[in-house]
Amino acid sequence: MSGDRPSPLVIERILRDRGSIWQQIVAERDLNALTVRMLSSSAIALACYGAVLGAFHSPLMALTSALKLPLLFLVTLAICLPTLYLFNLVFGARLSVRQSLALVMVAITVTSMLAVAFAPISLFFLITAPDYGFFKLLNVAILTLSAVVGLRFLTGGMQVLNDHGLLAPEAANAQANAPVAVQAAPTPVQAVPAAVPAGATPAAGQGAEPVAVPVGAAVAESTPNGAATAAPVPAHVPAQWAGQPVGASFPPGAPVAQRPWGSPPVRRGDPSQRPASMTLLYIWILLFGFVGTQLAWTLRPFFGDPGQDFAFFRSIDGNFYAEILRTIANL
Repeated sequence: MSGDRPSPLVIERILRDRGSIWQQIVAERDLNALTVRMLSSSAIALACYGAVLGAFHSPLMALTSALKLPLLFLVTLAICLPTLYLFNLVFGARLSVRQSLALVMVAITVTSMLAVAFAPISLFFLITAPDYGFFKLLNVAILTLSAVVGLRFLTGGMQVLNDHGLLAPEAANAQANAPVAVQAAPTPVQAVPAAVPAGATPAAGQGAEPVAVPVGAAVAESTPNGAATAAPVPAHVPAQWAGQPVGASFPPGAPVAQRPWGSPPVRRGDPSQRPASMTLLYIWILLFGFVGTQLAWTLRPFFGDPGQDFAFFRSIDGNFYAEILRTIANL
């Protein structure tokens, strides 16, 4: 499946062929259409899940929660996206605003689709165990798990962009222009009998004098009729390396795959090192989580306490984390 022939469901393409999504973001190809599809899919999925949350109180609460849950994610994205973009600019990344938005929308799309996949489970407990505290904690856990999985997609996409040199272009260019140094290894030798030309006889009482040749090179062997033949090169040795001594070097810029047979592989760069923008991404994820939870507390109620009348908003007092701890204590 390619980026030019998208799946009817954008989430199916993200989960089945995420490589094409990353390639499309790297190439900045049709990002506007992709972002709009992810935005619409996420809004519909979050609206469905929000309706399940508000159904605990009343149909009117279900309607308002269906409107407020997509608004929660979109406003959080609008607040935090400039920070992610500026983080990348400060540390030399070459990400555009559209690429940053598409990456975050991939994470939000995965989160929303996983949440709506849990909606039947949440609805089941709503019908069979209508306890307000338990129902609230259950759905907070569902949204947290879905968000963790979605953010894993975000880090995976950023890693792909890093491999393409979009997060640390200077380091990538330095590695690309550096000459390929193949470490020379001692040439193992083995003693084989020298080939005896046809018609010649060795000296009396003496065998053929051993000759040291590199391992892997074609070796001339004598046959019973005196003809000299070349010993076959092992099957796993590529044809372009046949007869080349171990430790031979290639001109700068030659691919590592053309190193002589038997020489150690060459590794560019240190995979344990990562650009500063990747480290800041994890900081941004924590910031995204804090902003999202505080905004959720500001936009509440989503569930609707059955002991209170319907209200579109509650007064801003306390915080999300204190409310969760209080709910656990009440259980």
